[in-house]
Amino acid sequence: MQFQVRPSETRGGADHGWLKTFHTFSFADYWDPSFNNFGALRVVNEDRVAPTTGFPTHEHREAEIFSYIISGELSHKDSMGNVETMKRGDIQHTVGGQGIAHSEYNSHNSVGNHFLQVWATPNQRGLKPKYYTRHFTDDEKADKLAHIVAPIGSPNVLDQREDKVPGSSPSPINAALNTFATVLSPGKSLQHTFQPTIKGVDGAKIMYAHLTQTSGFNTKAAAKDGKTAVIRIKNGDSEAVLGEGDGLFIRGAKTGDVLEIESTGGSPAELVLFEMDQ
Repeated sequence: MQFQVRPSETRGGADHGWLKTFHTFSFADYWDPSFNNFGALRVVNEDRVAPTTGFPTHEHREAEIFSYIISGELSHKDSMGNVETMKRGDIQHTVGGQGIAHSEYNSHNSVGNHFLQVWATPNQRGLKPKYYTRHFTDDEKADKLAHIVAPIGSPNVLDQREDKVPGSSPSPINAALNTFATVLSPGKSLQHTFQPTIKGVDGAKIMYAHLTQTSGFNTKAAAKDGKTAVIRIKNGDSEAVLGEGDGLFIRGAKTGDVLEIESTGGSPAELVLFEMDQ
């Protein structure tokens, strides 16, 4: 298994005042041919949106787009008639398909919003646009992995707008992408086992792991001073240590392989794992 760390400070991004953003992959004015995509993963933006500001109505097509809310609130409105305000623990997922238009605003008067905006390339073109929401509590992520997004057709994945039992069903996605999230307490550890492929068989796997920048916006190298969140990820002789905002590309994995994940910093570590078929 091969590990490649993506240090937080090497990400693209900008400070627009109303929006502070980091781009793991090429996006907007940031372009790096070495980081255009990774498997089905096309965009991982870590965004902070100031109160009463946001993204005006814009169009998307042929993309699976979901937001992972870390803090604050984000109000969504789209051309399908969906109007909803998301808060911590919420997943809001849009199937762009043949085309949709939506806006996203931080509607709070005084509290900023912090979220991950994720785009994946669908495994089919021309899909009918759809909208899904899911909610996963902190308890469901505390020192364990919550399965928050999974391919349509996978076990326990319900193709319905909302999950009637919170936390019981990942948001369905039209891509070979499984997403997991944890909030791992200092000194705690867990394991992740790579899933079967989208066809339900054993196969080659890749992953991008992202440690969210929860202690605050920082354009410099992530601190590993014993105060902030730090994660150690291991498999055999491969090992990586991530600070807040750092990411890790994992190649050469296969179904059934196991990652050892340990929180070694001084604060809870909110880690998101994007596992894909190679």
